[in-house]
Amino acid sequence: MATRVAVIGVGSMGRNHARVYSELPDAELAAVSDANEAVASGIGAQFGVRAYSDYRAMLSAEKPEAVSIAVPTALHEEIALAALEAGAHILVEKPIAATVQEGQTIIRKAAEAKRVLMVGHIVRFNPAIQALKQKLQDGDLGKIFQVFCRRAGPFPARIRDVGVVVDLAPHDVDIMRFLTGKDPERVFAETEQRIHTDHEDLLFGLLRFPDRITGALEINWLTPTKLREVLVLGERGMFRVDDLTQDLYFYENAQANNGVWPALATLKGVSEGSMIRFALQRYEPLKAELQAFLKAVRGEAPVAVSGEDGLAALRLALALVESGEKHQVIEV
Repeated sequence: MATRVAVIGVGSMGRNHARVYSELPDAELAAVSDANEAVASGIGAQFGVRAYSDYRAMLSAEKPEAVSIAVPTALHEEIALAALEAGAHILVEKPIAATVQEGQTIIRKAAEAKRVLMVGHIVRFNPAIQALKQKLQDGDLGKIFQVFCRRAGPFPARIRDVGVVVDLAPHDVDIMRFLTGKDPERVFAETEQRIHTDHEDLLFGLLRFPDRITGALEINWLTPTKLREVLVLGERGMFRVDDLTQDLYFYENAQANNGVWPALATLKGVSEGSMIRFALQRYEPLKAELQAFLKAVRGEAPVAVSGEDGLAALRLALALVESGEKHQVIEV
């Protein structure tokens, strides 16, 4: 039987949630809600469902089994708690909340209500990232030395309540945790406010993980073209993901694979080997994310991105903001 779902907040991201739910055979899109009545009505009409400007009225009238929450970050706690109180399982778009305390409250209330809480870290569901995770688990790279993430592009008009770090850094620090399976020990960041009038719009961050793994992060709203890239450097070479095209490449360190005497390999260092572009089956990450959420709701699979994962990403993003403001290394 299809799971009865609703979407609260149908702006740029939420309307895509509504679209995907309407396409999934195991979901029944029951209703949408948005504080902007015209927006709610338009999306409701597009997908043939009831529309509400009051999300509480929607929860009461429709009683959805599961809800996607895609509203401004400052409203996440309020709406998440209302949805849980109404008996719904919830998927909260990243970041989980505006503050660590609010995120902790959402996690606690979901546990008390015995309801699924998933956080919408969509980049994890990119097929190239999924393939890279598997190759790292299989030991194809050997020891990991460094993870570098670049996420740059023009300023999105939809953002008003947070800066570039809280908006975008949770994606990349979550990917670093996902790929390495580790939490960083400390962070340092340089931030700048160049065009955005209220918050920082540029970040360069450094993260130190256990096992001598370093992380680097470049994020801004100042680049005229979109750049989405993940590099993982290790013993046997380097993997590169182009997040926009869903491509995964491997650049081989030939010296690591030719069986040379270790002392000689040390002298020779690294050499250029083959480059492989893997053939991947491409799919829409949001569709994979919502399918994973529905499976967790039905008890068919564990939660793919837990509240604790979302909280860890928020903590790290806030630590990067603090480091940029204080010009200090922050222990995390």
